[in-house]
Amino acid sequence: MENQSTTALVNGRVLGDHGPREGLAVLVEGGRIAALVAQDDPRVAAARPHDLQGNLLLPGFIDVQVNGGGGLLFNDAPTVDTLRGIAAAHRKFGTTGLLPTLITDTAEKMHAALDAVDAAIEQGVPGILGIHVEGPFLAPGRKGIHDASLFRHPDADDIAMLAARHRGKVMLTLAPEQVSIDAIRTLAGAGVIVVAGHTAADYATTRAALDAGISGFTHLYNAMTPLASREPGVVGAALDDPHSWCGLIVDGHHVHPAALRVAIAAKPRGKCVLVTDAMPPVGSDNPEYVLNGQTIVARDGICQSDAGVLAGSALDMATGVRNLVGMVGLPLAEASRMASAYPAAWIGLERTHGRIAAGYRADFVVLDDTLHVRETWIGGTGHRH
Repeated sequence: MENQSTTALVNGRVLGDHGPREGLAVLVEGGRIAALVAQDDPRVAAARPHDLQGNLLLPGFIDVQVNGGGGLLFNDAPTVDTLRGIAAAHRKFGTTGLLPTLITDTAEKMHAALDAVDAAIEQGVPGILGIHVEGPFLAPGRKGIHDASLFRHPDADDIAMLAARHRGKVMLTLAPEQVSIDAIRTLAGAGVIVVAGHTAADYATTRAALDAGISGFTHLYNAMTPLASREPGVVGAALDDPHSWCGLIVDGHHVHPAALRVAIAAKPRGKCVLVTDAMPPVGSDNPEYVLNGQTIVARDGICQSDAGVLAGSALDMATGVRNLVGMVGLPLAEASRMASAYPAAWIGLERTHGRIAAGYRADFVVLDDTLHVRETWIGGTGHRH
């Protein structure tokens, strides 16, 4: 007798914890993975089958830095509709969980963005896991495309707003030299995932911030003091510290492949995370968008201003995984973990997200042999592409 409440994903190569395996079926019930069983298990015959057509089944990708997509920029309209559109655009590229990212803006815009993410989670918008607030507590000397006229030091209201109870995860990028150690400690103690980025700090300042609760680094190498022989800088502190995570934009433009390999070799396994820093052109036919009054154009996969300043990326997670395999030289299983299990651990969701294992959320991406996306699944609901 068929069990309509259970779906069996069959005829795929399942990328579990030990590399791709054939002959496994993944049983999904109520949005979660019920079991991984042999395809001849009687529970498979009783379930509603879904044929993966020989493709690869990976954990869904989790992107902790997404400024926009589908022609939409979170800063332009921090609303539930914007979040729904951005998440849908990235879903086509295997992203099943994301932190929509607010670039440096006013306190009012930060309030609106936090409220919008809370409302989106309450309404069950697929894929929204929380928010990433990137700025405005950043260093003018490492501003990148951010509007330095909006940079400031956090006040008590800022800290209370970020540390309040929110429905999802809250990640905050700050420059350690612009924020007191006490504020970092307070934010981290309240559950905010505090990360360093857009910073001109030296090694000692960064080390002290790590000790106070900084958990990682936003787009390692970019917009931070480099590693030098007598001045290790932020990059040196990041590579030297065994506990922190490092986000890497693997588009071939932000970071040279050799520098990517150095970071991956230096950090303990599990501490390098694929991020996109994606902008509105991802999942859109329009290569242009406006940021801080400047028109940004994506050309040859590079988003930059007229002055040549990088302004986020046109990268999607599936392309990032392909680049980790083809450009950096990682095995697919490790590239997959950098896009799923490791970001899940960074934001404290390692017990529910980022693996294909019993009890985990049924968030999947189905890839063909060229590592292009054929399907995504969020909470047990599939979408063909």
